[in-house]
This record gives sequence, C-alpha cells and structure tokens, in this order.
Amino acid sequence: MDEVRRQEYKRVNEKERKYIKGQRYTLLSHKASLDIDGRRSLKLLLKANKRLHKAYLLKESFGQLWNYSYPASAKKFFENWQTQLRWQRLRPFEEFAAMIKKHWDGLVSYCQPDNKVSLGFMEGLNNKIRVIQRRAYGIRNDEYLRLKVLTSFIKDA
Repeated sequence: MDEVRRQEYKRVNEKERKYIKGQRYTLLSHKASLDIDGRRSLKLLLKANKRLHKAYLLKESFGQLWNYSYPASAKKFFENWQTQLRWQRLRPFEEFAAMIKKHWDGLVSYCQPDNKVSLGFMEGLNNKIRVIQRRAYGIRNDEYLRLKVLTSFIKDA
C-alpha cells in the first residue's frame, strides 16, 4: 500500500500531492481503528485519487483471508481477490500476490483452527531464540543451534 502511495505522489501534479502528503499511516491503518479526523482525511484522499482508492479497498478486503477456517474457502477467496487485482495496474500488489502464491502452503495451514497460535507465544519464542543465538555467538553449527533451541523448552523434572 505504501509503495502505491509513493508512486501516486510522484505521478500526480502539485495540486493533488497535498492530499497524499502526510497520509502514510492513514492509508496503512484499518478504517475501524481510525479516529474521526483520520476517517475524514481518508475519505478526502480516496475521493481525490482513484488508484489509491482501489489499492485501499484491495488492502482492506485482503484482511478477510485470516478469518477462513477451511483451506478451500481461503483459496477461493484469494483467487477472487487476484481477479479483482488483474486490471488495476498496481504493480506492488501484483508482487504481493505472487509472494502469497509462493508461500501459500504455509499461509493456508493457518486456516486450520489447530494451527492458530497466539502472537504473544510466537513473540516469546522468537525472543528466546534470539537470546540463544546471542549466547552461541561464534558457533557455526546449525544443528547444534537447533538442539539448543529444542532443549531450552524441555521442562526440568
């Protein structure tokens, strides 16, 4: 989304740039989390620039992917989302869609309820791994690092 904003800023004339300038976080935020002023400026910006409007709608609609419980439903949604993208000439979104396609197996596994893990747990896990990496500075054996990470989660008896 931010790349589209930058491209539009470079593309439009000086008069239209005033609508885009300073609206980075307004465009990156979800509409529901914006305050009154944010919503007002978003409405004005999207009214002034059609390409940003299309990009914003695509960004907002993509968030629905994480609500699916069945991989087939998620795949159907993503294919429909890609179809909407086809004629928009939004290169950053096309690159994003290609990346999603490349990593689809990992993303679709999130749809299964058993695989949903809290972000707090993942942050804690990543932090613990970083600490182990810092302690193991200079060790070049990846298998040894993997074993250190695995043994750090074994509970003492």
